[in-house]
Amino acid sequence: MKNIKNSNYIRTDLAMEAELPEPENEGDYGHGITCSERDEGGVKITVLKIAGEEGERILKKSRGTYVTIETGKLWLRDDDFFSKAAGILSEEIRKMASELAPGYDSALIAGLGNRYITSDAVGPLAVKGINVTRHIKSYSPELFGRLGSFSVSAVSPGVVGQTGIETSELILGAVRSASPSLLVAIDALAARSVDRLATTVQLSDNGIAPGSGIGNRRNALDRKLLGIPVISIGVPTVVDSSTLVRDMLDKAGVDDISEPLRRELDNGRSFFVSLKDSDTAVAEMSRLISRAVNCAFTIE
Repeated sequence: MKNIKNSNYIRTDLAMEAELPEPENEGDYGHGITCSERDEGGVKITVLKIAGEEGERILKKSRGTYVTIETGKLWLRDDDFFSKAAGILSEEIRKMASELAPGYDSALIAGLGNRYITSDAVGPLAVKGINVTRHIKSYSPELFGRLGSFSVSAVSPGVVGQTGIETSELILGAVRSASPSLLVAIDALAARSVDRLATTVQLSDNGIAPGSGIGNRRNALDRKLLGIPVISIGVPTVVDSSTLVRDMLDKAGVDDISEPLRRELDNGRSFFVSLKDSDTAVAEMSRLISRAVNCAFTIE
């Protein structure tokens, strides 16, 4: 976990990049905040839990559980490592689903974002690879029984600029129609560090606000709105330019910034940086999520 200084110029959706207080005991940071880390064959898993209002205030994150899986540049790794990473992600999704919706038997998968913008296409691309089965259960119960799958449906609602309809409204309509046990929302995120772009997956059990990564926050998709538990799966694909500069200055040990630089940082908050090979990276991370979700909702 890295601490963030001068957080007015830091934009990140990753809980693991939040500024932790000094630990009281190993893994226990007080204020209802706990954090643990483990490594499984080169895949690093960090579990951060925020249990109360004080923890929310300190970390500037909503209470809940945040599971971060670091895969590295998956598009440069072999098939065995890909399968290992997918298995770990699948198990974390299954575990979170069981905790949120004990006895669940169905799921709605929502791929959020704009499929025509590479850095925002994680959700739509992931949904393309989802094995949907709800219609089979309706039309052929016998065949559905042989599939060994939960009832899975999927939507890719686009963005309000394409549809004229808020994403939350479309998802709410889909939830009312399909009546799933839980929603899995997949979206692109913003990170603090370029090193995390398309190398990290974050799971959360407290919902998601579409567009929040680029400061275009829409209505949150959460239990309060939808009436069902929500698991969010996010992949950081962009860093805003002010955050990038501030991160580099922090790494160089520069804490104080001049007023001219401060004005430039303020001006740079509307610019975003992505990977030069983001097409390949985003496609591979989307494939990872598809594989993991399909495995998570297969009956063992």
